[in-house]
Amino acid sequence: MLTVICETPGTLRAEQRERPVRGEGEVLLRVRRVGVCGTDLHIFTGNQPFLQYPRVMGHELSGVVEEGVPGGRLVAGDAAYVMPYLSCGTCVACRQGKTNCCVNIQVLGVHRDGAFTEYLSLPEAFVHKADGVTLDQAAMIEFLAIGAHAVRRGNVQRGQRVLVVGAGPIGMAAMIFARLRGAEVTAIDGRQDRVDFCRRELVVAHAVTLGEGDVEQLSSATQGEFFDQVFDATGNAKAIERGFGFVAHGGTYVLISVVRDTITFSDPEFHKRETTLLGSRNATAEDFEAVLAAMRAGQVPTAALNTHRMALADVPAEFAQLLDPARGVVKAIVEV
Repeated sequence: MLTVICETPGTLRAEQRERPVRGEGEVLLRVRRVGVCGTDLHIFTGNQPFLQYPRVMGHELSGVVEEGVPGGRLVAGDAAYVMPYLSCGTCVACRQGKTNCCVNIQVLGVHRDGAFTEYLSLPEAFVHKADGVTLDQAAMIEFLAIGAHAVRRGNVQRGQRVLVVGAGPIGMAAMIFARLRGAEVTAIDGRQDRVDFCRRELVVAHAVTLGEGDVEQLSSATQGEFFDQVFDATGNAKAIERGFGFVAHGGTYVLISVVRDTITFSDPEFHKRETTLLGSRNATAEDFEAVLAAMRAGQVPTAALNTHRMALADVPAEFAQLLDPARGVVKAIVEV
């Protein structure tokens, strides 16, 4: 089977591997679609903190069941999506239902080889039917679930003023699900094309371009009070630190990003505002189900989000192009 490997940062190679044999309690999945995530781009550029090379990337995936567990939930021919966070089920986090931050987590495409290949054999518990959505949509559930999880972590309420800093796919996912909860959403990003996309396709209340006068615009949008909830999806330490200043008194700051750096903030300001600071990692089954329901209800603009496509065989030659801002990539999908 065709497999694409990231050997070292900046180096992708296609090779033929043996098709896996279905393991005990596992589902053999024929991979059909793989979404390209910011994590994949970070792996390619050498900026992913939890990874060792070489690695087969890809954790946003959908496919068709080739062989299911005898007597199990899935049978050959079922369209499926995958929860790519393989949790242990027994650690301190898993015992609380927080499988997204499992102590022993194995994320496909990060801790173990992922979906830039034709077949995967995976534990049945992490493979789910994708009824009522297309294979393209099913491959987008994972990144949307990360945004949905962050919004749930922040407990966004109707009428709250929400700022999302960073209008990449994860930030856009947070915007979508904050709006679905009835919040007034503002987007800020340094790329004008992303700001325009959020205004046009996600119908945010305000969209601000990073730069001179941006703080004044954010203040004006909130009558000088700033935001009940701020979500950082930049992956940039300086942006994360700056974001503390956008949180209203009594507000909440949710960090979706992960960076290698140490983050610092003003303790007097933090206490004066009684800021709630939250980390948000991955997603749980509840979040995946929420995304699936929203997709079925037509509440997620998946066609607009999927801006680019390529075949698996073309990934080594074309993948680097996805890093070019001039191409306007939001979500690229690899067809397998």
